[in-house]
Amino acid sequence: MKKLFNNFTFNPKNDILSGITVALALVPEAVAFAFVAGIDPLVGLYGAFIMGIITSLFGGRPGMISGATGAMAVVMVHLIKEGNQVGLSLENPVDALGLQWLFITLLLVGVIQAFAGILRLGKFVRLIPHPVMMGFVNGLAIVIFLSQLNLFKTNNNGVQEWLFGNELYIMLGLVVLTMLIMYLIPKLTKKIPAALIAIILVASVTIFGDLGVSTVGSFIKDGGGAGLEGTLPMFQFQIFELFHTIQGHWSLVISTAFLLAAVGLIESLMTLNLVDELTESRGSGNRESLAQGLGNILNGLFGGMGGCAMIGQSIINVNSGGRGRLSGVTASISLLIFILFAAPLIEKIPIAALVGVMFMVVIGTFAWSSFRVIRKIPRADAFVLVAVSAITVWQDLAIAVIAGVIISALVFAWKNAIMIRARKKIKKDGTKVYEIWGPLFFGSVQNFSAKFNVKNDPQNIEIDFIESKVNDHSGIEAINNLAKKYLKAGKKLTLTHLSPECKTLLLKADPSFKKIIQTSVNDPRYYVVTDQMDVEV
Repeated sequence: MKKLFNNFTFNPKNDILSGITVALALVPEAVAFAFVAGIDPLVGLYGAFIMGIITSLFGGRPGMISGATGAMAVVMVHLIKEGNQVGLSLENPVDALGLQWLFITLLLVGVIQAFAGILRLGKFVRLIPHPVMMGFVNGLAIVIFLSQLNLFKTNNNGVQEWLFGNELYIMLGLVVLTMLIMYLIPKLTKKIPAALIAIILVASVTIFGDLGVSTVGSFIKDGGGAGLEGTLPMFQFQIFELFHTIQGHWSLVISTAFLLAAVGLIESLMTLNLVDELTESRGSGNRESLAQGLGNILNGLFGGMGGCAMIGQSIINVNSGGRGRLSGVTASISLLIFILFAAPLIEKIPIAALVGVMFMVVIGTFAWSSFRVIRKIPRADAFVLVAVSAITVWQDLAIAVIAGVIISALVFAWKNAIMIRARKKIKKDGTKVYEIWGPLFFGSVQNFSAKFNVKNDPQNIEIDFIESKVNDHSGIEAINNLAKKYLKAGKKLTLTHLSPECKTLLLKADPSFKKIIQTSVNDPRYYVVTDQMDVEV
């Protein structure tokens, strides 16, 4: 039990105050993403509570915040629309059938993510190259910034229009005021989170000044919601009847579940990496995957939107001093209290104050150092950095990260493919020796094979692998084919300094290789460490 709740709190005051700050910032985000998905705002808010409390208690990264996210919301849209259309076509029409399909899908999402944790797949996030990480951070900062611009719009008879005139000037003034307060407060004191002070002060100005600006309450109502006070949508079908309505649509449900699981895990594990860097500590990707899965399962059971880690709110939390699990727990419980008991008060918070907080998050998130290093790093890395940033803005986080990793892997493979070398020398007895240098794998086998002249080589040939390592089956097959060519030409071939693994694989491919493989006390030894990549926290 002690291991389960270790790092619960380092500084209770900082964790509690930071958690309250995060909860205030969670409200408009969860509501906005619920609108994106086409569901009731309360579903998004309850989803944020469930994800937050579960991942805070059981997750692999103390101080990281989870909730309803835009990355998952955009994936949910098609499923919900399709479900609603099916619901309206039933003999007894049901408007919210798409939402109920979402709950079933979240159960599958949770199971997939939990299995990812059980199978210890979370460790592979450590293999993401640094240029991909920088591109991801920059792209995400831009996405957060652009998402806040939608809050500079007003609803005019169902049409979203940009603010102008005095409304725009007041909004900009309050945003700038919030940012200035957040900039100046840490110079005076760090005992209270600057974001919390800024929200309280700006809210006081708008309430007592009667400025009539957009608030959390008006934002929800403009989007079609009824405010924070309402009834959470629940299942209207018996479970068997609900499964019956999905018949013929299971492919959509399952494919959406896998996509949501992938998007959620990638965003959560990338956020974990970022928080690791900010706090100079180490989280557990496997444990976080398991907690994310449990959170989404409970969302499916109790009617929440589901979600994953939220980078903006996680950075607010860390920068405000929230480093323990208590900060996330406080944020989640505070959010629930806001919904149940403090809705009228929270609805009066001006949107401008929350926009100002998020703009400061953007400034703190963006890797400004990338402008300085982009001319100093290899062109391929610079391309990956820019490409991941652009794809994150253009498409979504998951696609950007996957694309970045693929590009980086291809660049790595190409660089290593052209590194293979063969130094040639002749021994006193006339034996020609090929000393291989560089990795032998699928990308370098063609260059490797081109180094040899089977027809014109002398009778005795020795291929020395002391400065080379055979990395995959393609390398084994290349050696196999080369050996057969020499043997077919009636020449004597000897392979020296092969690693034990390579010897084993060659003998499995062709037992007759035992005659040409020479064993020496100087054969290389290779050690691979893959099982200790995660450290439990």
